[in-house]
Amino acid sequence: MSDFLLITLGSHGDVHPFVGIGRDLAARGHRVRLAANDIFRPMVEQAGLGFIPCGDREVFTKVLSNRDVWHHQRGPKVILESIGESLQQVYDLVTGEAGAGTFVVGSSLALGARCAAEKHKLAMATIHLAPICIRSHEVMPVLPGGIDVNYVPRAWRKRFWEGADRFVIDPLILPKLNPFRVSIGLPPVERFQAGWWSAPLLTIGLWPAWFLPRQPDYPPQVRLAGFPLYDESDHVALDDDLEAFLAAGAPPVAFTPGSAMVFGHKFFAAAVDACRRLGRRGLLVTRHAQHLPARLPPFVRHVPFAPFGLLLPRCAAIVHHGGIGTTAQGLRAAIPQLIMPMSHDQPDNAAICRRLGVAAAVRPAFFTGWNVARKLHRLLNSPDVARACEAVAACARGDDPAAASALLIAAADAAEKNASLMPVGAGQTAV
Repeated sequence: MSDFLLITLGSHGDVHPFVGIGRDLAARGHRVRLAANDIFRPMVEQAGLGFIPCGDREVFTKVLSNRDVWHHQRGPKVILESIGESLQQVYDLVTGEAGAGTFVVGSSLALGARCAAEKHKLAMATIHLAPICIRSHEVMPVLPGGIDVNYVPRAWRKRFWEGADRFVIDPLILPKLNPFRVSIGLPPVERFQAGWWSAPLLTIGLWPAWFLPRQPDYPPQVRLAGFPLYDESDHVALDDDLEAFLAAGAPPVAFTPGSAMVFGHKFFAAAVDACRRLGRRGLLVTRHAQHLPARLPPFVRHVPFAPFGLLLPRCAAIVHHGGIGTTAQGLRAAIPQLIMPMSHDQPDNAAICRRLGVAAAVRPAFFTGWNVARKLHRLLNSPDVARACEAVAACARGDDPAAASALLIAAADAAEKNASLMPVGAGQTAV
């Protein structure tokens, strides 16, 4: 039995995949503990995993209540500043919880865990949820603000990244990361995304090759495992009221701006207006009911939460923010997607879905009932979109991405342990 310490920072969309992977590791007989914000304790414990708090509800609420989180330029700065503030806490957590044989699995934002693993020589894997996290010159991500440089020559793309590192990415994180590293006796990082961000032993991209293939210039330790798609359906069912609504008429259009969005007034007002214009039923999914219109018409229903794996196959389409978890669930459900990308990985996820032929996008400034209705009408009445949705859903059938991720992690752990037992000069092979 091995000991795995999983650490993820962020919202439900960041925690769900780690729960799915942790459950699979535990089912294989390993000891698994998951560290996340304390707001996720009930979910993690209901899934049968050991839980370690890493941040409290106040910290979680403080970050999400900052409207700039969703701004295409200011959003990354807000997130990276909050991560900079968490470096010491996450470092201390790993230092206190990990023994000599513990294998650490950290999310993209768990930079303190990366430092702790380096300092204490712990085996570690990094898990990135979306393609934008792993740099490539072959297929450039669509960046926040809709910046797409895929049309420029490859040599210019390299210069683009060099400029992004020098003037944008590194100045956002290195002024906090490097003083912390020096304080614990580690050398400064020269380039964050270009060299240090991904663990050198194993880095897992949690998306399938049919969504975006592994690029030739990815680092050699990168493996793709697919969308884990854990959604709490192991202990949460669709409630009776929701079941009754779904059974009472045609499949509704589902609307969600993401579990962490606390500024959804405009989004939900446009959603209701779009349903009225289309003559379709709507389902508004949010834990923040205070952002809904004061009165919902009878053809629109609100639900705080429902496992998307159970809900979306019974919907006609989903309108959402472009988070990778919601995107993946929509792909598996074989339904069209209308995406309102705001920041972070969302514009790139939307662009990939558009290339797959399953989605359209609308900018937040143009997210009105009229525009949403117009774009949804096209999506819902296009035979090409319907065929594309079925094609990508067929690709996902039969996959077990959580198991694939768990196998990669367990294999890396075993290889590290075997390597440490080999005599010096016996020809260890890197994973």
